[in-house]
Amino acid sequence: MWAICKKEFRQFFSNLTGYLTILLFLLLNGLFLFVFSSFNILDYGYATLDNFFTLAPFVLLLLIPAVTMRSFPDERRAGTLEILKTKPISNLQLVLGKYLAALLVVVMALLPTLSYLLTISMLAADGTVLDAGGIAGSYIGLFFLGAAFTAIGLCLSNYTTNPVVAFLISAALCFVLYAGFNAVAGLSVFQSGADYYLEQIGMQFHYRGLSKGVIDSRDLVYFGSLIFFFLFLTAKRTRQPA
Repeated sequence: MWAICKKEFRQFFSNLTGYLTILLFLLLNGLFLFVFSSFNILDYGYATLDNFFTLAPFVLLLLIPAVTMRSFPDERRAGTLEILKTKPISNLQLVLGKYLAALLVVVMALLPTLSYLLTISMLAADGTVLDAGGIAGSYIGLFFLGAAFTAIGLCLSNYTTNPVVAFLISAALCFVLYAGFNAVAGLSVFQSGADYYLEQIGMQFHYRGLSKGVIDSRDLVYFGSLIFFFLFLTAKRTRQPA
């Protein structure tokens, strides 16, 4: 499993694609947070990273499918997937190796955003105390959100030989699972109480729960179940012939 993880990780950074993907993530966040007026934290009036934690999930649901879209299509087209199956590793180990490599790339993209915290701390007025609990919870939420997006992207890349198709379907499904249920819950027909239960199905509800700085086991179970479900589908598909 670790051999697969290292191979996938090295392969992602073997050309400029890997570096450009992470750079694009940081550039988009930087432009929205420090340049464009709609999310500009410099014009917000007080020290907070709320705008970043609102924007980052939408950037991640584009970044992560770009990371995972070639995980299986390239292997199937080149015929190397069948070769990997002959190695002394199980299908689950193969899937977990690819998953951990993609997740490590996502973590590497998130780590430089800690510089935003330093920037806000330096710009904050004297005596201003940042909400450390909320920020820590939001980063934990981003990690689990990224982990779920990664599992979804990896799964869907295993059901097509076209990386572009894998990217588009993964991004669409991530968007629906993150924001779709909240949008549907906002319809007037569901305002009699069903809206709350609809929101609970979506990832945004549980991400916001973690962003409050309260680590609720229900949120962790939700993300864990989602990750397990899509990795299970990925492993099941891997057993089937190309």
